Amino acid sequence: MAQGIPDKIMSNTTLIKDLADVAKDAALLQGVLMRIHETPNSSELVTYAPFTLFPTPVPKAVFFQALAVQTHYNTLVDKISQDPDFLEEALASTIAVDDFTARLFRIHQQILKEGRSQSIVLGLNRSDYMLDQGDDGSSSLKQIEINTFAASFGGLSSRTPDVHRHVLKVAGQLEESRRILDNNPAAGLAKAVAKAWELYGSERAVVMFLVEEGQRNIFDQRYIENELWKRYADDQEVAVVYFRNGYMPENYISEKTWDARLLMERSLAVKCPDISTHLAGTKKVQQVLASPGVLEKFFPDQPQIVEQIRATFAGLYTLDMGPEGEKTVAMALAAPDRFVLKPQREGGGNNIYGSEICQVLQGVKESTERMAYILMDKIHPNPVQNYLLRRDGPLKISNCLSELGVFGTYVRQGKDMVMNECVGHLLRTKSSEHSDGGVAAGVAVLDNPLLV
Repeated sequence: MAQGIPDKIMSNTTLIKDLADVAKDAALLQGVLMRIHETPNSSELVTYAPFTLFPTPVPKAVFFQALAVQTHYNTLVDKISQDPDFLEEALASTIAVDDFTARLFRIHQQILKEGRSQSIVLGLNRSDYMLDQGDDGSSSLKQIEINTFAASFGGLSSRTPDVHRHVLKVAGQLEESRRILDNNPAAGLAKAVAKAWELYGSERAVVMFLVEEGQRNIFDQRYIENELWKRYADDQEVAVVYFRNGYMPENYISEKTWDARLLMERSLAVKCPDISTHLAGTKKVQQVLASPGVLEKFFPDQPQIVEQIRATFAGLYTLDMGPEGEKTVAMALAAPDRFVLKPQREGGGNNIYGSEICQVLQGVKESTERMAYILMDKIHPNPVQNYLLRRDGPLKISNCLSELGVFGTYVRQGKDMVMNECVGHLLRTKSSEHSDGGVAAGVAVLDNPLLV
C-alpha cells in the first residue's frame, strides 16, 4: 500500500485477525452502527456499519482541491434551482420519457405558478468524486455526481476517524494515525438546519426528518438529530422538512404520497431540498452543465470559479435525439468499457457497465427512450489493497476502489446567501469486483482518507 500500511502488517494474518477484532470493538464503542438487515425496524439488534480495517491513502492535493471547490458547487446548485428556464430546457428531453422526473417537474411547475411560499432555502449537498489515474501515475479529481437530496453518512463519517486512529496505534503506526483528519459533517449539517430553523422565526416549531420505514441507517440520521437537540426544539409546528426519503420512484407508492410531497412543497416549512433543488441534482442537469459555455452562464466574469468546477468534470455526453446523440450511441457501442450509462435514478446500484451498455443501447438507440439516460466517461482509480469488515463477512484482502464525498451546506433567505460552507468529507471503499453501489446498497464500506 503506497505510503500507507506496510506490507509486513498487511500480510501478517495473525495480526490482521487481532486488529479486525480491535477495529470492530472500536466501531461499536464509537457508535459506527447500523440496524441489522433481518430486523431493520428494531433497535434491539444492531451491528457495526461495514468499514475498512485500514484507512486508504489519498493524495493531499486532490483531497484539498475537492474541499476548496465545494462552496462553488453549493452556489451553482442554488443558482440552477432559481433558474426555471434553464431547468425546463435542460430536462425537456428527460421528462418526455421518464415518468418519475416528469412528475417531480410537474410539482415544480405547480409551485412556480402558485408562487413560492417560503423565501428561505436550505441545501445539504454531497459532491462525490473518484481519482482518475493518469498514464504518468498522477491522480486527477473527477466528479461522479452531486447529491442534492438525502446526502447520507454525514453522521457515521463523524465517528470513523477515531476508529482508524485506534487501529493504527494498536498496529504500531503512530505517525500514520496522526495523518487522519478530524471530520464532523454531522455538526456542520445540523448547524445549517438550525440556521434555517432560526430564520423561520418560531421557537415552537420543529425540524421534521422524513425517513423511510425499515431504515437500517437510522443512526446516521440520529447523529444530526442529536446535534440539533443540543441547540433547540419542541412542539409540532414544522419549520424545516429534511428529506431523507423520496428520491426513488418506489418511495411514492400511491397518489396520496405524491399529494403529500406537493403539500410539503406548498407549506411554509423550509424544504431540504425544495423541489427545484431536487431537480438541480439530476444526472441530466449534470450532463448539460458540462456542455461548452453553460457554467459561464451561472458565473459570468468569474473565470477562475468556472475553471475550478470544470476541472472536476469527467466527459459527459447527451443521448438526446439528433446528430449529437447519434454520435454518443456510436461511441458507446464501439467501446462500451470506456463508459458508464446512467439513468435518472439515485440510491446506488442503477448504473450500467460493459457489455450491458450494448444490450441497453441496442434496444433503445432508435427510440426516444434513450433520452432517459446520459453517458459518462468511466473513471479509472488506482486499486489499493485493504480488508473490508462486514458482519458475517470473510476476513480477506481485497483489491479496492474508493470514492470521496464532500459535504456542503448553504442557507439563502431571499437574495441573501446567509451561509455557504464545506462541512466535512466521506470516503467509501468497495472491492474492485463491484462496478456500482454504495454503503446502504451493501456494496461499499465506510473508510477514512490517510493523507499522503
